[in-house]
Amino acid sequence: MGYDRKRLSFLDKAKADPVKARLFSICLVFVCTLLGAAAQILMKGGTQGQAADTPLALFLEIFSSPQLFAGYALYGISTMLLVVALKYGELSILYPVIGLTYVWVCGLSVLIYGERLNPWKILGLCTVVAGVAILGRASRK
Repeated sequence: MGYDRKRLSFLDKAKADPVKARLFSICLVFVCTLLGAAAQILMKGGTQGQAADTPLALFLEIFSSPQLFAGYALYGISTMLLVVALKYGELSILYPVIGLTYVWVCGLSVLIYGERLNPWKILGLCTVVAGVAILGRASRK
């Protein structure tokens, strides 16, 4: 059972064109950040109401929560997509983009869990976004 080269041809075309390869890999990592943030939110939701008092009870609660499992699944998908992105892009550019996950998690935490952002958290998030933007700009040179 091998790979169907026709199905992967769009990836091969992206690899042949460095500009398309870079754009493809950055877009894929961006999707990974969204999946990673959704995974975090699901895992947070899956831990709500758990009151295990022994390691075995904690183990059983962790593996019986649909939300936790969904979070794990999204992390798995995100990791697989990241591997594909790394094949076509530069690690020094792609990996910092993953920092955007912090931005999405904070935003979703405010919307879903009513968490509050203080000025320091906002400054930190702005710093992450600025860092990703600077690295993106540096990659063009």
